[in-house]
Order: sequence, then C-alpha cells, then structure tokens
Amino acid sequence: MKKFKIFSAIDYLILICVISLTLIGIAFIYSAAIDRDGVLTNTNYIKQIIWGATGIVLMLFFACYDYRKTERYIFWVFVLSCLVLLYTCKFGKIVKGSHSWLGIGNFGIQPSEFCKIVFIIFLAWYLNNSENENPTKRFIVSAVILLIMVGLILLQPDLGTALVFIPVFLFMTLVSGIEMRYILLVLGVGTFTILFTILPVWESNIVRHTVPAIKFLTDSRLRLVVTLAMAAIVLVGFLGLYFYRHNKYFYWIAFFAGIILISLISSKLVGAKLKVYQLKRLIIFLNPYVDPKDAGWNIIQSKIAIGAGGFFGRGFLKGTQSHLSYLPEQGTDFIFSILCEEWGFLGGFLVFALYLCLMLRMVYIIKTTPNKYGAYITTGILGMFFFHFLENIGMVMGLMPCTGIPLLFLSYGGSSLWTSMICMGIVMAVKYRRFNFMN
Repeated sequence: MKKFKIFSAIDYLILICVISLTLIGIAFIYSAAIDRDGVLTNTNYIKQIIWGATGIVLMLFFACYDYRKTERYIFWVFVLSCLVLLYTCKFGKIVKGSHSWLGIGNFGIQPSEFCKIVFIIFLAWYLNNSENENPTKRFIVSAVILLIMVGLILLQPDLGTALVFIPVFLFMTLVSGIEMRYILLVLGVGTFTILFTILPVWESNIVRHTVPAIKFLTDSRLRLVVTLAMAAIVLVGFLGLYFYRHNKYFYWIAFFAGIILISLISSKLVGAKLKVYQLKRLIIFLNPYVDPKDAGWNIIQSKIAIGAGGFFGRGFLKGTQSHLSYLPEQGTDFIFSILCEEWGFLGGFLVFALYLCLMLRMVYIIKTTPNKYGAYITTGILGMFFFHFLENIGMVMGLMPCTGIPLLFLSYGGSSLWTSMICMGIVMAVKYRRFNFMN
C-alpha cells in the first residue's frame, strides 16, 4: 500500500521531462569538457550525474511530503535564510566578483538558489493567510518580503539571481488577486530602476557620445533637481487626493511620479553597489561589437555557435566553438549554444518542447488545485522557470542582457539542479494533494 501511494504521488510527465532535460545537460557538460585534441579537461559531468541522482531522490521525497505542513515553520525558515544570506555577504567565497558561495574546499553551495524556494513558500503562506486583510497592507507586506530578499542578494552583489525574484513576485501577486495597480507599481519601479542604472553606462560604452535626454542621470546636480521635483509632485498629488477625494487625476499623478522617484533613488543605490563591468554586461547585447574582445565576446561567439548548427547540427562532440575554447562559460550559462551547434534547430526545439510541457503541466495543476496555498506555490515556481528559460535563451541569442542566469536542469551546477528538482517535487506534491487528500 505504501508503494502504491509513493508511485501515485509521482507525476510521470514531469518526471520524464526532468530526467530528459537533466540527461541532455549531462551530455553537453561532457561535450563542453572536450578540448580541440579530444582530451577530457574536467570531470564536471560526473559531478552533475551525482547531483542529478541525489536531486531525483530529493524530488521524490518532496513529492511524497505534505507541503501543507510547511505552513507551521516557514516563517522561521525565512528568517534563517535571511541570516544565511547576510553571512554569505560577509564571509562567502568570491566567485565572479560576488560573495555568493559557502563551502569547504572544492565543495560549495549557493544559498541564494535555495532561498528562491523559501521565498516562494513564504510569500505563498502570507498571501494565503492575508486574503481578508486590507489590500494596500497586503501589497506593502508582500513588497517588503520581496525587498528583503532582493536587497540581501544585491549585497553580494548578484544581480542575475536577484532579478529572478521579481517575476516570481509578479506571478504570485497577480494570481492572488492583488490589485493590478500595485503590480504595475512593482513592474514600473523594477523596469525604471534597471533603465536608470544602465543608461549612463550605455551612453559611455555603446553610443559613446553625450545623450541630452538622459543628462538628468549623468549630471549629479540635475539628478538631484529632478528627484526633488518628483518628490514635490508626489506630495502635491497626495494633497490633492486628500482635499478632492473623488478626483482620480491626483492619484495617478502621484502614482507615476512616485514610480520615477523611487526608481531614481533605487537606481543610485544599485549603481553604487554594482561594478562597471557588471553593468556593462547588461547592455552589451545591444551592440556586442563595440567591445568584441571583452564584454561582447560571449554573445558574439554564442551567436556564431547557434548559427553554425543549422537545422540538424554538426553532430554530438563535433562542435568547434566549444572544443576550440572560443565560448566561455560553455558548460554553465551558454550550454544552450553548444547544444544548438551540435544538435541544431532540432535539438533546440526538443529543449523548447520539454520546457513547454513542464510549464503547461504547472498551469494545469494551478487551475485544478482548490488549495490556494498550493496554487500560489506552483505559480511562483512557474514564474521562476519561465524567467530562467526566457532570460537564458534570450541571452545566448543576443536578445537579452547577460545576467549569468543558468538554464535549469541543463547548466552545470549542483545548487541550481537541486533547487530545480526540489521545486518539481513540491509541484508533484501539490498535484497529488489537490483534492486535499491527507496521505
């Protein structure tokens, strides 16, 4: 009877997709380790096999575990996660300029990866238990939860990982019924913060001449004037709303001016924390040829690899961009480039199809789950997978900024793989208990 229940908890469509993507990832991590002479330069694929095997065990464990029990202790897990992130900021290993790793010797984990799960479950817990609260308070508390997690990760600084939390937040708050104006506020602040942060670097590194339209971002005095002006407009808007309660114009004036005001302040803080080369990576996709031997190198070589694959590809282990070491980060961020070079359009289409099956399955589970807590969790996981897929594929094609976000299941890395598999186990648990079965 026990075995029957365990096997009943498994969603075999998800399991097939996960195992297929993981095996494809292992194959191309192996391919990425072969040099021009056909010599294996590292054994990362073996580590990935170990992480994949243990990850499947974790996935099956969480598929059988009643996710609803997490409501009892998720608050304290969230607090602990914040403390771990603080510790990592101070004492973590420096990898690619960020204090984002903890470990001993060659063994290390990236706490921010696992914090994605904690954030999703904690936000789901709050949204589920605050449905009868004031909508404005509900949004503010949710936004504070987001800011705490994003702020701690930006301290490392790890902009790529921090960005993942924003679409997760947007997906979950949209499904939870939070008013659209609040969601637009977060989306607007996030978008303008990124724009205001990178535009000065874009001016100096891409167009390479003064752009009058963004002088308010590059001239510190003018920036202060604009910031104070926006603050004054917000104040006038609130005063107008107070004295003329039925006049919505004042509300929207304060709303949009507030977005600009918050973005100006937050972009200054983010810009002060991030290094120039990190900001440059975010905009170099617009024209990688302005710095073809440094910041634009990865994108140029990635596009060459994808184009060289054609429809059928050059064949497994027969790619040149990876084996001749033209493509950096080929086993992690740019693994999709190797796949397209060796398996061509058909290989890329296979990965697209497997991801589409996973995400459509999650949509189905969200729609058929009466338990809102489970639906919110699954929505957050869907948002995470969607953003990882969109950003990584767009990045290697030169359509999105280079943020160092891995392609889940395929890219080399134990923390990322375990996080992805735990998430899939939780999704299976939500599906299994969608009619509130206790076992």
